[in-house]
Amino acid sequence: MRLIKSSHFVMLRQNKNIMIPFVKAHACGNDFLIIEEHLAGRRHAELARKLCSRNTSVGADGIEFLERRPNGEFFLRLFNADGSEAELSGNGTRCVAAWLASSEGLDEVALGTHGGVRTCRVVEVADPLYLIESGMGVPRVMPRTIELPGVGNVVGAMVNVGNPHFVLFVNSEDFSAHGLRWQELGARISTSPLFPHGTNVEFVRVLSENEIAFRIYERGCGPTTSSGTGTCASSAAAMALRGVARELTANAEGGPQRTVWSSADVAMQLTGPAEIICRGEVAGL
Repeated sequence: MRLIKSSHFVMLRQNKNIMIPFVKAHACGNDFLIIEEHLAGRRHAELARKLCSRNTSVGADGIEFLERRPNGEFFLRLFNADGSEAELSGNGTRCVAAWLASSEGLDEVALGTHGGVRTCRVVEVADPLYLIESGMGVPRVMPRTIELPGVGNVVGAMVNVGNPHFVLFVNSEDFSAHGLRWQELGARISTSPLFPHGTNVEFVRVLSENEIAFRIYERGCGPTTSSGTGTCASSAAAMALRGVARELTANAEGGPQRTVWSSADVAMQLTGPAEIICRGEVAGL
């Protein structure tokens, strides 16, 4: 056997030796990598596509790039598993807050995002598990009916909680609607030309005055077990359009979270868990 040396192969091997420190955390199964911003080197999208792969790398729903600014403030940039950038993630923000609580003892932290500042406060600690309350901004709920080819009219609501959501209410226990599985309908809505920048999609069942259940098709990622902003969007739509209580338990596949929206002109509060899974290093690009 003859070994053929290739300059491309040598360069590839050299790049593989560049190791990037990361933290992995999850909130109700919605998992994220946390990487210091200065390590990204303008390769945020490429790193997200590579490192979020569950078959060939660490695996995650997205990466939170954590920037530490000279004035002591923090700023997050969120990149989904497909490399697209999103305004923010409620669960991802909470994972970063848990990591800063674990690593630096911060029991309250304001985290800047492209969707606004989110302040997170640690309520309970059983390290590596943290229960965190987050101020999620003031939701905006706008009823909307969209027309999808091959489906027809889909009645729902656009909800903005710093990022876009389309929420529809369903009665079926499997969350199907319009003769389609929720995953299929979610994909069609999320990528519809009606939403040039895409949208997150939630399928909501009202269980009682104080409880809802929902499923999430997340923009740039697909079905996820949980979503912090999806929890808020689902709750806000149910409160505004279905007359449920202003304090709700919202159940996703990954578990329940608690929302409180005392009136339409104040910020919604979201309380849920975040758990540090591991720390490590992974080969860069």
